[in-house]
Amino acid sequence: MKIEMMKISEIKAYSGNPRDNSGAIAAVAESIRQFGFKVPVIVDMNGTLIAGHTRILAARELGMTEVPAIRADDLTPEQVKAFRIADNKLHELSKWDYELLPIELAQLQEMDFDLGVLGFDEDELAKLLGQEVKEGLTDPDDVPAPPDEAITKPGDIWVLGDHRLMCGDSTKKEDVTRLMNGQLADMVFTDPPYNVAYVGGTDDAMTIKNDSMSAKDYEKFMDEFFARYRQSIKPAASLYICHASQWQLETELSIRRAGFEVRNPIIWVKNCGAFGFARYKFQHEPIFYCHIAGQSDSWYGDLTQTTVWNEKKPSANRLHPTMKPVEIVHRALVNSSKAGDLVLDLFMGSGTTLIACEQTGRRSYGMELDPIYCDVIVKRYEEFTGGKAVLINDKTPTSAGVEEAME
Repeated sequence: MKIEMMKISEIKAYSGNPRDNSGAIAAVAESIRQFGFKVPVIVDMNGTLIAGHTRILAARELGMTEVPAIRADDLTPEQVKAFRIADNKLHELSKWDYELLPIELAQLQEMDFDLGVLGFDEDELAKLLGQEVKEGLTDPDDVPAPPDEAITKPGDIWVLGDHRLMCGDSTKKEDVTRLMNGQLADMVFTDPPYNVAYVGGTDDAMTIKNDSMSAKDYEKFMDEFFARYRQSIKPAASLYICHASQWQLETELSIRRAGFEVRNPIIWVKNCGAFGFARYKFQHEPIFYCHIAGQSDSWYGDLTQTTVWNEKKPSANRLHPTMKPVEIVHRALVNSSKAGDLVLDLFMGSGTTLIACEQTGRRSYGMELDPIYCDVIVKRYEEFTGGKAVLINDKTPTSAGVEEAME
């Protein structure tokens, strides 16, 4: 088989071509500009195109005068006609591997390659890279009011679509093992108690469990839950650890004792400062970006981002005083996980990590010690999605939406 350079003026289009090429010309031209004309066209013994109509039209758009070509002069007229159809049709029989394709795209993105020349539109790329954000039935930052009495009991596990929520203790190996159900997480986003005795702004003045300990007890508490994270994640998992500035040193030391290392400190800059009597009002919260020491972490974001994240506080965060906006979690998710990945949060609070995962096509496994907050999370999910949570007993699953139970 011989490849020769042919003048485009000598190549004849096939008037009976059943394929409409008009929508692909610009994309193919951009591909040729990026990679060169690497796939020869095929012509019959008379110079009439068999395969490559779109490439010829794109080459003309680029001002090219000649292209590589193969003369298929060994084919009969019947074979030429059949080959034209087969060449267009047979590629439709193959399909993408949607486990591997996002990985390849993410690697190209990490190399700062322009994905726009690959033929995917922006919506397709966002979906493949796990950057698509789905709308829900409510504002993603809306949090329902707590019930007067909890429906959830300690030890209960809820299944919420692709997500799991357990009412349990994040420091207990047996609880975390039950939650994980044999799975390992691809990523962690978590907002543990800050140990500053926060009180919520609702009439209930709700508090956060394990939020007022001695320094010794708080360090022991951190060591225990970081050990549970270490047992529950894959080697390349990234961890985003929200924490209080006054406990930053102790938090990092506990992170190191668990076998992790801090790769970057991230600063969430809020739109306004906190109330209080401090000389300088806190207008930021720190987040540690971590990974297992000695391991490379997965990265799917671009390389232009900084350690300063400017995001507004949730418009109503009176129920849970350290609530993060869903957008903060989104940013971490699209950088350190892909669609379908499992994200672990052993301190679910009001359920922001779960909602962010629901919006971006991730799976959320979460732990929450307080049954009241578990009810809030379940109701928040049900109101946002219109779906129903399922309570899993030790033997059989039973449908028992919290919203129905509250009515």
